[in-house]
Amino acid sequence: MTTTPAALRHPLDPEPVRSTKAGAVFALGLVALLTGPFVGGLVPASIAITLAGQARREAFRSGGYLTGSAWLHRGEKLAWAGVALAVTALVVAVVIGVIDFAGQPAGHDFAPGID
Repeated sequence: MTTTPAALRHPLDPEPVRSTKAGAVFALGLVALLTGPFVGGLVPASIAITLAGQARREAFRSGGYLTGSAWLHRGEKLAWAGVALAVTALVVAVVIGVIDFAGQPAGHDFAPGID
């Protein structure tokens, strides 16, 4: 985060403020990471990733008066980690299901003595 010296700023320029969306992205990313293994993390992760894009565009258009890019970056990383955990949980569940299904006997089970 770089700030301009007071001598270079115009007196009517607004003070730089932290973006509220950056805090929301971080919070949603943290929730996504914590609930990712239960596959419920996909919802907050997708919201966080969408909100991060909006916050980046707003920060770019603000000309440096919106801060919080570090929180935004951390939140986005947490959201992607939550997505990875959710995908991993789904893959593990499918593999366990396939192994369980493969262990069951195939075909009809007839009574003994019937051919």
